[in-house]
Amino acid sequence: MVVTVLVIARSRNLFGVIVLAGVYSFLMSTVLVAMDAVDVAMTEAAVGAGVSTVLFLGALHLCRSEEAKPVHKPWLPLAVAVSVGGLLVYGTLGLPAFSDPMAPIHTHVAPRYLKEMKQEIDIPNAVTAVLASYRGYDTLGETTVVFTAGAGVIALLRRRRKDRKP
Repeated sequence: MVVTVLVIARSRNLFGVIVLAGVYSFLMSTVLVAMDAVDVAMTEAAVGAGVSTVLFLGALHLCRSEEAKPVHKPWLPLAVAVSVGGLLVYGTLGLPAFSDPMAPIHTHVAPRYLKEMKQEIDIPNAVTAVLASYRGYDTLGETTVVFTAGAGVIALLRRRRKDRKP
């Protein structure tokens, strides 16, 4: 994944960047599967590699295939990106270790869902129960955001026809 990101950062060919971004999404999907987050992995593969790649290729069709070289060195955006990345890494230092059995999610939330799911909503699949019932409004909001973004991109990429006079 790191090699893919480095090649993307150095490339000026936008078609190659789009294809490599799709490859990165598939690689990220495999990492998510390895972390037992299959539902998130499927979403990453569908949205990150599938829909995003198609929309970017559509946008590329409407513009040039080579990125213009910047007139100056982008030191300020680089400094901001490195600072934000550093803050994100610092923020993760207080989290419990990955797969720690004593993490709050494993001692409070997950046991409650697994114990009371049958009585509360009677959905046999735990992931479906959490996404469709316990987090139903959140899932509806995420779906609305993805749909609105897709509709907006389609509206922007749509070519307008010149009015014909009869």
